[in-house]
Amino acid sequence: MKPTTAVAEVLDKARDITHPLMRKAVATLVPSIREVVSYHLGWAAADGTPVDVPGGKGIRPALAMLSAEAAWAAPEVGAPGGAAVELVHNFSLIHDDLMDGDRERRHRPTVWTVWGPSVALLAGDALSTLATEWLLSAPSPNAPAAAAALAKATAEMIAGQADDLAFERRRSVSVEECMAMSTAKTGALLGSAASIGAILAGAAPATVAALRDFGRHLGVAFQAVDDLLGIWGDPATTGKPSGNDIRQRKKSMPIVAALGAGDDEARELESILFGTPDEAAAEPAEVLALVAATDGQNNKGNGHGQRRRDRAMAGAAEVPDWSPQARRPLSADEVARATWLVEACGGREWTAARAKAHLDAALGSLERARLSAVPRRALADLAVYVVERES
Repeated sequence: MKPTTAVAEVLDKARDITHPLMRKAVATLVPSIREVVSYHLGWAAADGTPVDVPGGKGIRPALAMLSAEAAWAAPEVGAPGGAAVELVHNFSLIHDDLMDGDRERRHRPTVWTVWGPSVALLAGDALSTLATEWLLSAPSPNAPAAAAALAKATAEMIAGQADDLAFERRRSVSVEECMAMSTAKTGALLGSAASIGAILAGAAPATVAALRDFGRHLGVAFQAVDDLLGIWGDPATTGKPSGNDIRQRKKSMPIVAALGAGDDEARELESILFGTPDEAAAEPAEVLALVAATDGQNNKGNGHGQRRRDRAMAGAAEVPDWSPQARRPLSADEVARATWLVEACGGREWTAARAKAHLDAALGSLERARLSAVPRRALADLAVYVVERES
């Protein structure tokens, strides 16, 4: 679904106002990092030549400005918050690309593939710090409160990302764990985006809370749609190959829901992705051999080697990396079969239903506070677009 004319105008306005703020902020970075960040944001080629590559959709800046307007302030009041949230979001994207091993974003090589992992880490860290500095300089007496709220959301986002990485080392993840991770990883930052403008505007706590809940629910719906696109999305619009999350064995919502079906097809899916339980059970001997080879004389008698062996034994039953099946790339036929199995096990339908449920919850949150009518309608329209988008 393409954005309606009204939604497109809101997104364009947000980009037009916040991008100059972001450029001004990025200009304060040291040249070596500024070059990398400008490339990632689509403002420059790898050699520094100015370009204008289409960047993000501008959803977070739009939420920030609409939240200020919904709290009866000028939308520009929320613009510094929108710019700051967008800087944090892009810090997470640079790091995510490195952690996930993604080599392409928005049809261009990712930062870490051009400059290496170390520079990618530094560029992401610089954006995170820059976001706080920029927000604290906003012309609002409520800037410190907004910065504190963004810092809290960023910490929650990082915790969600940590859970996501931890899930990669487990054969089994419950749908409850998956949803909690998505709420933290994606919901926290969208919750911040949807309320930071209201904080800058000095809105009442009840108003800020309602807008934050709206954004958090929208974030979970956004992640659900993202997970659907990660398997069934059109590469021409997503910029990533079809079945990408299957290929990477991600514990995304459709895959976790499908694996939890507990039937023969779910067991076949688990076998394709992680190998059979018998294969995993046979691996502790290999784990112990690897640990024993690195124990050395210094660990004798101090318990360190035993604790490492205990951790290895405890993890071997749930760590797919120990399985030969989970160490090798999936073939095209296996990706196609696994994709079919996820849908056959109800993973696609379940995830679509979660997206719809959280959209409804988000829209319900807007009814809890006295908001200005026009921006409230724009927030609702933007939420619908987020859930019905195709990239």
